[in-house]
Amino acid sequence: MARIEESQFGATPFQRLLGHNKEIMIMWSRLGNELEKEGKLTAHLKEQVRRTLAQSSGCAYCKAKGKPEPNLYDEKISIAVGFAEVFIKQKGDVPDAIFKVLKEYMSDGEISELCAFITFATASQYFGAIMKLEAQATDI
Repeated sequence: MARIEESQFGATPFQRLLGHNKEIMIMWSRLGNELEKEGKLTAHLKEQVRRTLAQSSGCAYCKAKGKPEPNLYDEKISIAVGFAEVFIKQKGDVPDAIFKVLKEYMSDGEISELCAFITFATASQYFGAIMKLEAQATDI
């Protein structure tokens, strides 16, 4: 059970916890929708990164949405997921050498999008962890 009651606003349990502050929930969801869609990086790549981050976030709700699927990785997804793993282990203090590798496979625009996605997904997952948001039967 989550630490606070869900509000009446929002389509998901996550949104209903944010829905106590309706404008924050709306803007958070809007930014999440923008970051998750196809951009300079594919939605599939970003989903594999999200799944990787979820394994370490402490959010049961986030983990329930699936584990990483290495059998579906291409070279760029492997690099992005590896970068996310370094981000997790280094607590954001990513060495320059890792960025050098990233720059061999991605443009500056792609790197910017990846970093924005990683930090937003991490914030969302930490919110779920802090609130003790649990997986629903439909999430498993």
